[in-house]
Amino acid sequence: MRQGFIPGARGRVRPLTLLGSPVLHTPCAEVTDFGPGLAALVEDLFATMYAAEGVGLAANQVGESLRVFVYDCPDDEDVRHLGHVVNPRLVAVDGVEIRGPEGCLSLPGLEAGTVRHDHAVVEGFTVTGEPVTIHGTGWFARCLQHECDHLDGTVYADRVTGRRHRRLMRQVAKSPWS
Repeated sequence: MRQGFIPGARGRVRPLTLLGSPVLHTPCAEVTDFGPGLAALVEDLFATMYAAEGVGLAANQVGESLRVFVYDCPDDEDVRHLGHVVNPRLVAVDGVEIRGPEGCLSLPGLEAGTVRHDHAVVEGFTVTGEPVTIHGTGWFARCLQHECDHLDGTVYADRVTGRRHRRLMRQVAKSPWS
């Protein structure tokens, strides 16, 4: 039986950038070189995401300040969405706003109720420079919004307010990685 290409199989697992690192709060630069270095970064992002058991990972979460993210995330109907986006733009969010549990590989082991729309549209490019448009609903829409936020220098903790934010920050302070 012929096996298909497995994203990340040729990548290396990189250390994750954790909350507190300036690269997580700085907008990332547009990708201008669609060469082999970008392809290697995408492979590394997949390898790192799978090793950390995540559903999405942005380049700045491995210390690279470039507008790239990968995902392997189900939607609310359990349909798997697998891919990457270079220079993504969140062009539409709509539908119902839902406060749901959200975690992040840069805040390992923690989560907080975060408000997101249940539909999102992202436009960008593939690693070879082909235009791509991705529509997400439910959990996958949350993932797309979360990863686009990363590339704009925002982590989900920045969107959490009030007592939820205070509780999350107490958990961050007590975490072994902070």
